[in-house]
Amino acid sequence: MDLLPYRALVGGSTQGIGRAVAQALAERGCGVTLLARHEARLRETAAALPTPTGQRHDYVVADFDDPDHLAGVVQAYLAQHPSGFHILVNNTGGPPGGPLLATPVAAFQLAFNQHLVCSHLLAQAVVPAMQRAGFGRIINIISTSVKIPLPGLGVSNTVRGAVASWAKTLANELGPHGITVNNVLPGATLTQRHHALVEKKAAQTGLTAEAVEADMLKLIPARRFGLAAEVAAAVAFLASPAAGYITGTSVPVDGGRTGSL
Repeated sequence: MDLLPYRALVGGSTQGIGRAVAQALAERGCGVTLLARHEARLRETAAALPTPTGQRHDYVVADFDDPDHLAGVVQAYLAQHPSGFHILVNNTGGPPGGPLLATPVAAFQLAFNQHLVCSHLLAQAVVPAMQRAGFGRIINIISTSVKIPLPGLGVSNTVRGAVASWAKTLANELGPHGITVNNVLPGATLTQRHHALVEKKAAQTGLTAEAVEADMLKLIPARRFGLAAEVAAAVAFLASPAAGYITGTSVPVDGGRTGSL
């Protein structure tokens, strides 16, 4: 589980699961480069990361709404740091919910760019250094909806499935180079997105937020919501040398909610 002297690029890393992942990797000795759009939050997060082995943390400012700009910024960073990254964690905020048939096409296009296209561009940027090192980990934070679609999250269900298929294909191609590609599938996790979805459902149904959450908990065998740190722990394991023979798979971290094997 030791990640010294590896370096990681972590998307959406100023809050929620992304920030917890950056924290978990740093605690295990990894140098972390944060990637998000708000520079002030990036600066604060980077400064707060632990440095138990004296590792260096920094950040890159880019918006996942603009894939071309994201690619350019990361390529410029790599030109200054040619040793590159050993670990890539693809993570960004989930699409808003709503009835699928009423969803405008633009919402699919935006989500496809944010999740699939940006993940692909980042992989293209970082894989050459992973190949040179003979070691690489690409981990995508997606959703349990790749196994069972979630009601009211049609755009997310659609795009997450595309990312999972992309990841499986990439795992097959990169396996001979010592690079693994896996997906972590968070269930109901206590993040800003969780609270936003609960509040939206409460407004739609007339129930209280507490009643909405009580109904959600009935579907989770663990009878509680997950913590971002618990998702991050799964990511940290998959990022480590210990997980070298695990690739092309999707790992739910959902308290048992997903009703499939």
